[in-house]
Order: sequence, then C-alpha cells, then structure tokens
Amino acid sequence: MNKELSEMTLEELWQLFPIILKEHNEKYKDWYAAEKEYLLNCIDAKYIKRINHIGSTSVKGLIAKPTVDILLEISDDCDPEALENTLANNGWLLMWSSSGPELDQTYNKGYTKNGFSEKIYHLHVRHLGDWDELYFRDYLMEHPNVAAEYAKLKLALFQKFEHNRDAYTDAKTGFVQHYSKIAKEAYRNRYKPEG
Repeated sequence: MNKELSEMTLEELWQLFPIILKEHNEKYKDWYAAEKEYLLNCIDAKYIKRINHIGSTSVKGLIAKPTVDILLEISDDCDPEALENTLANNGWLLMWSSSGPELDQTYNKGYTKNGFSEKIYHLHVRHLGDWDELYFRDYLMEHPNVAAEYAKLKLALFQKFEHNRDAYTDAKTGFVQHYSKIAKEAYRNRYKPEG
C-alpha cells in the first residue's frame, strides 16, 4: 500500500489492522520491561510518577490482542506538548489526545503501512490517578474464573467485530466497568495517590 497511515481512512486502518486474538505469550512481560526501561531513559524521571503493564497481555494465560498496553502516569507539572515531542522522537505515534477535564493521551508503536510489526504497543499517558485499568488487571489476575469469562466474551466479539476496533472495544465496556467497580470495592484505594 502506498498511503501513509496518516492518510488512511478509519475503514482502511481497520482492514490493515484487524482484531487478532492470540494465546498468552510469556514474552509480553519482557516486551513491557524493555519498553518501560526505554521510557525511563527518554523521559525526565522527575515527571514520571508510575508506569504499569495493563490490559490483557499483563494477565498470564489470558487470550489477548498481541499489544502490550502501558499506563504512564505523569506529574501535573509535565508539559504534555513537550512529552508528545519526546515520545514522537522516540518512535511513538500520537493516536488520541484530550486535555480536559483529565489529561488523556494514547500513543502507538509497531503499526506500519504494511501491517503490524512483531512487537506492538499502546502507551496511555495520564496524570497520576486511581485508574480502573489497574484494578481490572489485578482482579483478572486474582480471579481466573472472571478472566476465563472475559476471554469467552472477547472471542465472541472478535468474530463479530474483527474489522471494527471501536465496536469491539465498546462491546466489552459493560463487562470491564462491572468488574472494575467490584475490584475498586475489594481493593479499596490500592492505587489512590497519597495526599
């Protein structure tokens, strides 16, 4: 394909990057560790509050899109535009950005105009917070029966929405929100910032 990713329509991108589900790969934790180290070396440490591996690839044994999701939590005094430039200079492509009411940026790495690279990442940048993704991950790790139920749901949705990432994600939202709420009650303030 001759078009750059930035020139493609959403439908073209969904065709090039369909939903793919794979059995858990033990290398995901190593991919995360390597990219975490890379982020720690390219971003001024005074702005980094916390980095976590989130999403299905962080849960051992869970079927997942082969995409390592990373949550990077930054301090309030970190300039989002300067961070965007730093990340762009280090191979990250900004997919989404919102500054209000909370900072929310999503970057990717591993998407090419020829399809997926071997290693695929999504980087979620937010200010330090009590984020649902952390609780949901922990709950799936500690409740294999819920993780198995989630895997079953993802397999059913994959068949229906292979070429529509937004619909796939939207269809999982109720399940994720339900168990995130249960996890937040069970783990009460586990990730709540102090002060």
